[in-house]
Amino acid sequence: MTPTIMSARDLAHAVGQGQITPQEVAAAIRAVAQAKNPALNAICLFNPAFEAEAEAVAIRLAAGEILPLAGVPVLIKDNIWVKGLRITQGSKLFETFIAPEDAQAVTLLRQAGAMVLGISTCSEFACKGATFSPLHGITRNPVDLRLTPGGSSGGAVAAVAAGIVPLALGTDAGGSSRRPPAHVGIVGMKPTLDLVPYGPGFEEPVCDVSVVCPIARDMGDIALAMEVLTGVTPTAPSEIRLAASPEFGTGQALEPDVLRNFNLAMERVRASGGTIVDAQIDWPENTSGTDILPLQWAGLAHLYESEWEKTPELFDPDLATQLSAGMALTGAEVAAAHQAGHRMRKTLCAALARYGVIATPTTPCPAWAADQLAPILIAGQPTNPRSHAAFTPQANHAGVPALSIPCGTDSNGLPLGLQLIAGAGCDAELMGLAMALEPILKDLG
Repeated sequence: MTPTIMSARDLAHAVGQGQITPQEVAAAIRAVAQAKNPALNAICLFNPAFEAEAEAVAIRLAAGEILPLAGVPVLIKDNIWVKGLRITQGSKLFETFIAPEDAQAVTLLRQAGAMVLGISTCSEFACKGATFSPLHGITRNPVDLRLTPGGSSGGAVAAVAAGIVPLALGTDAGGSSRRPPAHVGIVGMKPTLDLVPYGPGFEEPVCDVSVVCPIARDMGDIALAMEVLTGVTPTAPSEIRLAASPEFGTGQALEPDVLRNFNLAMERVRASGGTIVDAQIDWPENTSGTDILPLQWAGLAHLYESEWEKTPELFDPDLATQLSAGMALTGAEVAAAHQAGHRMRKTLCAALARYGVIATPTTPCPAWAADQLAPILIAGQPTNPRSHAAFTPQANHAGVPALSIPCGTDSNGLPLGLQLIAGAGCDAELMGLAMALEPILKDLG
C-alpha cells in the first residue's frame, strides 16, 4: 500500500479499516515530501508535530471514533493560521510570526482526522499570480520545473500534483485556487463566499472576496473536503447543461491550443448527451480585472504603508509596486474600483440566473516561466499583469462558487483547465456537475 499515490478518501478508508496506521502514513509521506520538495519548493515549513498528530489520530481511532479524513496528510497555505507554526504570508515582514490559534477550516480538518504535514509556499500577501518571493524563493511546476505553478496557491498545487499530499487548503481572492490547479492538472474549488469559515487569521487586502479552498487531484476528494468543511455534499445533475463562453465576454485573446481544447471539451460534452448553449455576457465598461486592481493596491497600502515607510527592504519589489500605487490613489479612484466590483457582481449574477452554469477556460494560456510575474505574450499579443487571470476574479466579486477541473493539455503537454461557475449557494450542484464531467473530459488531447 502506497499512501502517496492514494486519494484522500481511499487513504482515510484504509486507515479507518486498520489496513495501514496513521504513523505509517506519516513516515511514508514525510520521506516522499523531503525527497521531492527541494526541486519544487512547495513546502516552506514542515510541521515538527506531524508524527505526534499521527499518534493522536491512532489513539482516536482506537477509541472508536469515526474520522472521515483519518490519517490524511494535508498542507495549509502560508496565509492560513495553524496554531504554533510560523505563518508568514510569504513576507519577510512576518518572518517570525507564530499563529496563536488554528483557522476554523484547519480545526475542521483536524477534527475529521487530517494530519498537517506543513505549510505550503505562497506569493507575498497572496497578491501575485506566480509563486515566488524574496523570503521563500521560486516555487516550480512539477509538470515542468522551468515553469510556474501559478499563484498565489502555487505551493499547495505543486505538492498535490507531485503526489506529496492528496489534499491542501488554499485561498482564492481572484482565482488563486483555480488558475494554479489548471496549470498543474488538478482540481481547485472556490466555494460560495463565507460557506467555508474564514479566519481567525490575517486581515485581507480586499475585504469580502477571499475564500478558503480545497485543492485535490480529483473531484471525489474535493467533495470529501467540502463535506468536512461545510457539510455540503454533491448533488448529481439530472442533465448536463452548460453555457459556454471561451473568452467570457472579456475580449481576452486565448492561446490557440486553449481555444481548441475548450471547443473539443464542449464537443465531448455534446457527444455524451449534454446540452451546450452559447453564453452572451455583456460586461459594462470599466468592469475588467484591471479596473478592480486598485482595491488590492489600496488594501495593501492601508495594511502596510507604515511598515513600508520604515523598512521598504523587507518587501517583495512586485508588492512594493502595488503598495506604492495604492498610496497614490485618490478616494475617488478607490470608489470607482468598488463600483467596478459591484457592476461585475451584478452582471455575473444576472448571467448565472439566465444560464445556470457557465463554462470557460480557467486560463487563456498554460503555465509560463517560473521566475516571471506573468506571461509576456498571450496568443502573440502583449499582456498586462492580469491578462492570464482574465476569467477568474468575477466569481470572487460576485461571491459565487467556481471550480477548475483538468481539461487535457496543449500541444506541448502542458495542463489546461475548464472553469465552471454557478449561482451563489449552488455548491452542491456545481460539485455534482463537475463529477459528472470528469470522466467525459478524461484524456482530452
